Amino acid sequence: MAELVTYWDKLFEGSPAYVAASAKAALTLIGIWFVWLLLKGVLGLIEKKTAPYSFFKENPKIFKLFRQALGYVLILVCSTYLIRLFELSDLFEKSFHALFLLILANPVKKFLIIALEILERHIVDKTETKIDDIIFDLLNRLSGLLIYAIAIILALDLLGINVMPFVAGAGVAGIAIGFAAKDTLSNLIAGVLLIIDRPFELGDRIEVWSAPKGSASWGDVVAIGLRATKIRTTDNIIIVIPNNEIMKRDIVNYTLMSKAIRVRINLGVAFDTDIEKAKKITVGVAASADWIAAEPPPKVVVRNFGESAVELQLRVWIPDARQRMKTISYITDQVKAAFDNAGIEIPYPRRDITITHKN
Repeated sequence: MAELVTYWDKLFEGSPAYVAASAKAALTLIGIWFVWLLLKGVLGLIEKKTAPYSFFKENPKIFKLFRQALGYVLILVCSTYLIRLFELSDLFEKSFHALFLLILANPVKKFLIIALEILERHIVDKTETKIDDIIFDLLNRLSGLLIYAIAIILALDLLGINVMPFVAGAGVAGIAIGFAAKDTLSNLIAGVLLIIDRPFELGDRIEVWSAPKGSASWGDVVAIGLRATKIRTTDNIIIVIPNNEIMKRDIVNYTLMSKAIRVRINLGVAFDTDIEKAKKITVGVAASADWIAAEPPPKVVVRNFGESAVELQLRVWIPDARQRMKTISYITDQVKAAFDNAGIEIPYPRRDITITHKN
């Protein structure tokens, strides 16, 4: 290498300094250009040879990123040589390298995103839980910020600027911001805990305690963010609930372990009713619904003696929790019709008033 440099210098020995420098710069640019064409051709050949492999079919951006990385390396080498060739100031060289670090952050971010995409395809598709989607989505959003932050710190350090006072100032500012935005930070922490604890996942049906009065009180989880969770109710209303509020309450999840649930439907019959006959009719109505499970079989129990009725309760299993209201509506409607046909009274509250006259 030293002999090559000596030969390079001897090639322009005797020429004026500016002529030699200009000639070296021109030859350097031409040489770098030829090297770029050569490397580009080699990469193109490798890309054609590896095209049949499924990995490269699924990740077509890899070779584009390699070409971009090689281009940046050649630009760095060429520019550094030209700066030293023309004996530019040390500050100029450091400033160029600092700027180059900031520019280099973009391909590094792209490479990290591609790596995350590959991991996501190999991990998310093999797991049943949908919480991995949320984690990778958060990583994709935060990766760029992290890369640029590191690039800025390295660039400042390269320029000889002490970043520690900025870090300390950022810590103090962070504390002040933390007190000012404690609710937001509380929601962010709660969001992280939701992702770790996983009381519900995307698509789960949960109880919604903050639904508007008179509207559906449950819905499906459609988005879990760091600040809030979005739930679409069965009325197609999107309710955005801060994560901090969710962590303070009991979470009723109908589909976390299994979509199958047991539905309880309260009924009432008159005291003089044949209870066994009422039970048989009610079970028959439940059996007429094809979505109600045959095993475990529908069951009717006597819960209590009310003020004006014998309180019965039908208990049935359905394979999908989303059919709960449909089941309640169907059973109530059909039992009413069946009781009317069988002459079974469904009583309502009554009061007997006796009026006495004193002579």
